[in-house]
Amino acid sequence: QVQLVESGGGLVQAGGSLRLSCAASGSIISINAMGWFRQAPGKQRELVATRTSGGTTYYVDSVKGRFTISALNAKNMVYLDMDSLKPEDTAVYYCAADRYRIVGGSPDYWGQGTQVTVSS
Repeated sequence: QVQLVESGGGLVQAGGSLRLSCAASGSIISINAMGWFRQAPGKQRELVATRTSGGTTYYVDSVKGRFTISALNAKNMVYLDMDSLKPEDTAVYYCAADRYRIVGGSPDYWGQGTQVTVSS
């Protein structure tokens, strides 16, 4: 089992920045990919960014050039640096991890979520 704990959410004005952190513990040797999803009120959960242990990254089009996913260690700490935030980025952000790769909404492990609110 793998446990994921997010931190770093909060309230920020449009145009501002936030850094989300996700700490993984447990059987992290099994993890090959980590990433971030988000879910806004009344909307489906959306894949935002992923990073494999080899360093390959993916971003949804709406955050390209504004968000950066990185890792302190390939498997136990992942970050999401969010710049030029917009009100439409407001959502609960979830850290996720998978033994293979994250391509949709069913990774092996989920964090509890952290709220990001961007005011206009």
